[in-house]
Amino acid sequence: MGQVLPLDALLAARTVWHAGRGTAAAGDGEPSGVPALDAVLPDRGWPRGALTELLLPADGVGEITLLLPALARMTAAGGRVVLVDPPYVAYAPAWQAGGVDLARLEIVAAPPRDALWAFEQCLRSGACAAVLGWPRTADDRALRRLQVAADAGDCCAFAVRDRRHAVNASPAALRLEYLPADEAWQVRKCRGAQPPARPIRVAH
Repeated sequence: MGQVLPLDALLAARTVWHAGRGTAAAGDGEPSGVPALDAVLPDRGWPRGALTELLLPADGVGEITLLLPALARMTAAGGRVVLVDPPYVAYAPAWQAGGVDLARLEIVAAPPRDALWAFEQCLRSGACAAVLGWPRTADDRALRRLQVAADAGDCCAFAVRDRRHAVNASPAALRLEYLPADEAWQVRKCRGAQPPARPIRVAH
């Protein structure tokens, strides 16, 4: 039988949280490089050991630009960043111009039926600072496995998905949707805090 932990210990470890109630910012997130975004996130950056969803109306609306500052800093510190089954060939000069150390960037090619498995294994390995995937078929159960794997590997997980999934519940700790009309990102879910009302612009 597993050990039973008191509720106070779970709350302190942020394994569970009060519904509808914000928690004190721990400040232990991975800075996004976007001060306006970090200011509204409880960890003051991308949550580590957790899944972040980026919900898009189409590919190429700035999702990589949003992530580049953090990914560049991770690779500069010796961390490994993995792209799992990206929909387009990664253009190495652009990644390098964004500050990413190409020696610390890995690309995993996998058919759709194996991409989720590869995504999960990279997260769980403990060998990656961040893993970015484009899961084309992922239900709530699959996303929950990614969330658990990110926690087990103490890794930043980023899942890029179609915005139509925004209406569905998700176990992700953080969900951002790109709003074309505003050319900005709207925080749809933020574990540990109330999402801000206004969308956040990112300089390109």
